[in-house]
Amino acid sequence: MTQENGKTAFGAPGIEPRWTRSAKEGIGTAYHSSCRVWYTLSHGIINEIYYPNVDCPNTRDLQFLITDGKTFCHEERRDLESKIEYPEKATLLYRLTTSERQGRYKLIKEVIADPHSSVLLMRTRVEVADEQLRGKLRLFALLAPHLKGLGQHNSAWFKDVDCRPVFYALRENIHMTFGASPDFLKRSVGYVGSSDGFQDLMDNFQMDWEFQRAEDGNIALTAEIDLSRGPEFVLGVAFGRSAQSASTKLLQSLAIPFEKHREQFIKQWQRTLPQEADLCDQTGDGGHIYRLSRLMLLAHEDKVYPGALVASMSIPWGEEKGDVDLGGYHLVWTRDLVKSASALLASGQTATPLRSLIWLACVQGPDGALPQNSWINGDAYWQGRQLDELAAPILLAWRLQRAKALGDFDPWPVVSRAARYLVLHGPVTGQERWEENSGYSPSTLAWIIAGLVCAAEFAKERSADSLSARGDEPSPPPKKTVDFLLAYADWLNAHLEEWTVTNRGELVSGKPRHYIRITPADPNKPDAVADPDNSTIQITNGGGVHPARNVVSADFLELVRLGIRNAQDPAIVDTVAVIDAVLKRELPQGPCWRRYNHDGYGQKDDGSAFDGRGTGRSWPLLTGERGHYEQAAGRDPMPFIQAMEKFSNEGGMLPEQVWDAEDLPDARMFRGGPTGSAMPLCWAHAEYLTLVRSRKDGVGFDLIPPVQQRYAANPRPSTLDPRPSTLDPRPSTLDPRPS
Repeated sequence: MTQENGKTAFGAPGIEPRWTRSAKEGIGTAYHSSCRVWYTLSHGIINEIYYPNVDCPNTRDLQFLITDGKTFCHEERRDLESKIEYPEKATLLYRLTTSERQGRYKLIKEVIADPHSSVLLMRTRVEVADEQLRGKLRLFALLAPHLKGLGQHNSAWFKDVDCRPVFYALRENIHMTFGASPDFLKRSVGYVGSSDGFQDLMDNFQMDWEFQRAEDGNIALTAEIDLSRGPEFVLGVAFGRSAQSASTKLLQSLAIPFEKHREQFIKQWQRTLPQEADLCDQTGDGGHIYRLSRLMLLAHEDKVYPGALVASMSIPWGEEKGDVDLGGYHLVWTRDLVKSASALLASGQTATPLRSLIWLACVQGPDGALPQNSWINGDAYWQGRQLDELAAPILLAWRLQRAKALGDFDPWPVVSRAARYLVLHGPVTGQERWEENSGYSPSTLAWIIAGLVCAAEFAKERSADSLSARGDEPSPPPKKTVDFLLAYADWLNAHLEEWTVTNRGELVSGKPRHYIRITPADPNKPDAVADPDNSTIQITNGGGVHPARNVVSADFLELVRLGIRNAQDPAIVDTVAVIDAVLKRELPQGPCWRRYNHDGYGQKDDGSAFDGRGTGRSWPLLTGERGHYEQAAGRDPMPFIQAMEKFSNEGGMLPEQVWDAEDLPDARMFRGGPTGSAMPLCWAHAEYLTLVRSRKDGVGFDLIPPVQQRYAANPRPSTLDPRPSTLDPRPSTLDPRPS
């Protein structure tokens, strides 16, 4: 390839951008709030770098191209073997080793964030074992900006800053700089697929192009590493709201020895360890996944909007996703957030769960509504309504109160608004917890009933309080509010089996009576008679139409988990047998369950990516949920703890789904291994943490004693007419304000 240099690269705007695979091996950030970058790792390289919030990725990947200048050029992600390690216990410090397959050379990298600035830092050491490569090996850094979550319409160039040429990229108000210590030897900016460094080097193993700029396209930055000053160097990627800010941060971080940054980075994370004894003795691996799960949940909290925890810093099947797929899983789902916050509470951390409750209180509408999911600033992304998510803040508030961790925060406004919404808009949910169907859902009803009982407990305490220390504080809610909340919860409880249990199930011989996944119903017609025996259900993602009585899931286990039904209840026991026959998969790591039969959300049977159709695979978090049921039934949940540990990958990340068919090596699908779904999934890590705590306590951490006493221990009949077609006990108003 001939030398083609100039001010502007050719080939605009580049090929259509794509994200990387979602199967991450590591997630990182500094713990301090002054560092507002997050990053993901897989295949031995850096993938997305997030800034200024945990829901905003700005890069596709950062990796090396390695050549001898004459006979080969290796792409680090594809051509080298990788290994990931945690050099320091209970921190998110990563050591990545990528090795040439014949052992001729390897790159050893440590990845951190500047503990007090928005800069990613990577120290790399090159080790050459092949004498014939010594002095000949050349290294090139390749960085693909996707600023503000978009691969198109990015611009970059390099310019002198403090007499040093530094890469500079821009999209709207996000500014990124990229540099090294020692400085790069060569630099070029190009369009992906035409004038980028990969195209340049793969042609003749030489860097022939040194384009100064590429504007308004899918771009990549390429730079040659200066190995003449030794085999070790540091790369930095900095972000700011202006060019001056980003460049200053970069040069300031590179001016401080990496070892000093490393020391502070470690100290910050180690300060997050709980003061009391940890729960490592309740695990099967000495506490590795337990400690890592805590860090995973803490790392997913935003630092500009504290308390907002996204579901995952990944984009499921990202290799198939482009700029139109803005959300990925880096959004806040109230259900996932409360699962994560509750798990942190179970592990002894109280600050983040309280921040999460306050964040929810600030996002909640005056009527008690919460978005199906949202960006971390609370702006709704999808528009569905899920009643379990509306009940979730009440359950989190109750757990915080039980842990004496509410501080001076008054939870009654968020609790009362949520309770009011549940009464006025239930019992039919617009979507169940899998966000696909409306109707009478066992898990959603469990959360509603438990939420209303907890709301009544809050109201009781306010009514019983003595005179306030502040004379201007409003009086507590009247006793009739408590009575009504409990009466309505009793009414829901009395109808559970009528609404969600079939007597004509055909899935397992001899087990016709069992809970079903959901009884379809229109949320705009909540007085319609539920018919679990005869209704039909349309399964999304190409799942087809089926009798509702023959579609089952493990969602009903929430009734036991929260204390609404006994583990030995005949309908519960029979449904466990049915889901084991239909949904359970025995995998090398242990048992795992699919969400429901006919599920279409997952890797296709040939191993290709989900594209709106597929086959729903097994979810490790359901192994954790089953562990909670086994404990409630008087059995040891340790086998389920150990299975979840084994479902984690080399970096300790727990996936959303695992492959549960025969191995497909060409598609990189291996039995019990991760699919292209989200990884890590915070909900899975939260389920694991909570199960470990439950085993320690000998009782489920999520069990709510007032609920258990009212329904499982001493069943309370409904005082209201149990026939929903003749009496709707819901009032027109439930004033959430103390009166």
